Amino acid sequence: MLAHSIAFDPTDPRAALTQIPAHSGVFALFAADERAEPYLSRTPNLKRRLTRFLDARPTQTKRLRLTEKIARIEYTLTGSDFESALCLYAAFMQAFGDATRKRMHLRSPYFLRMTSENNYPRVYVTNKITKSAFDDLFGPFPSRASAEKFCDEMLNLFELRRCHEDLHPDPAFPGCIYSEMKMCLAPCFKGCTDERYAQEAASVRAFLATRGASLLEQIGSERDAASANLEFEKAAEAHAKLQKIQAVTALLPAAVHQLSKLVALILQPAAEQERVACFLLTHSVILGPVSYSVQGMRLHNEQSGSTSLYVQPTAVEAVPLAAEGTTTAVQIVSRNVLEERLQQTLGELTSPAAKSRPNNQTISDHLCLFSRWFYRAQTHRTGEAFFADKIDSLPQRQILRAISRVYSGSHLA
Repeated sequence: MLAHSIAFDPTDPRAALTQIPAHSGVFALFAADERAEPYLSRTPNLKRRLTRFLDARPTQTKRLRLTEKIARIEYTLTGSDFESALCLYAAFMQAFGDATRKRMHLRSPYFLRMTSENNYPRVYVTNKITKSAFDDLFGPFPSRASAEKFCDEMLNLFELRRCHEDLHPDPAFPGCIYSEMKMCLAPCFKGCTDERYAQEAASVRAFLATRGASLLEQIGSERDAASANLEFEKAAEAHAKLQKIQAVTALLPAAVHQLSKLVALILQPAAEQERVACFLLTHSVILGPVSYSVQGMRLHNEQSGSTSLYVQPTAVEAVPLAAEGTTTAVQIVSRNVLEERLQQTLGELTSPAAKSRPNNQTISDHLCLFSRWFYRAQTHRTGEAFFADKIDSLPQRQILRAISRVYSGSHLA
């Protein structure tokens, strides 16, 4: 189930415990009875936790007295809490199957969905994820409250309907308060043509798909045109609307994208020396880890551990000064070496062997694990993430700087 396996003798627990490293990881305790469920958990220090569980001391409480019941220990070393969560999830699925979601308290994150089943589309908050709706889902949001807040503020910029009924327009219908306030095109009583409502729905979808860029560009162009034509009142109105749109887009977390196009490269400290673990969130599942070697990567101002955003990492290699001498010098090699390494790492993450066909529940679980990590407080979140619509559009130079920051932070810690 896990990477390493050690036989455990209850009469001599220290023989096995001395083999356990004092490193973060995931572990499983197996009883002699194969029918018994294994105990699975993660810890920042395997040696300390397992010693607490299995070291048969008189002071040990009955609750922790597992020494006589365990026959085998398995463990996997991990470099971060994010990697531990993924490793633990995989082990839980292997041991408990569908019961994993309940045991790990996994809940699907919240999204905005633009429904298209009705002739008059609307936007609403949901945590139900299906492959057929990938193009209609936008998220994940940190909570239902944040998704509802953004949805309300966004709809204030448009005249899309907010009712949830399956509309069958009737001119005799009195409408609602939103139609009276001119905040809805009122398709319920044919307050607009079907073509006009479809146009408004397309604008909302474009707003969500581009994270507000489509509307910002449109209103910005209108403001500049009005200013050029000396229509200053009209330009001022457009500028005020532009500021309102910017305030709404500021509510969007960086992780919110159209689900079918959500691509994220996640960088984490690695368990191995001189490595950074890379994970790829694509097609709503997390692939990896694949290690990126930082061997030979030089940061400027190494003595102070500087990780300046404005300094691009370089690669160095040792060069002998003399044919028979032992003294070496260091020369800087092409930065393409680091970029080639990154391309190779991304290639391994996207290789056919790494791809699978997950079901809806697995997709929901992976997005939950990702959201749990990403929406932590910044001071409690290790690693960095980069988002893009396509893998090829990931910012490689920024990623290389982030790799050096992640490695330096874990190395200095």
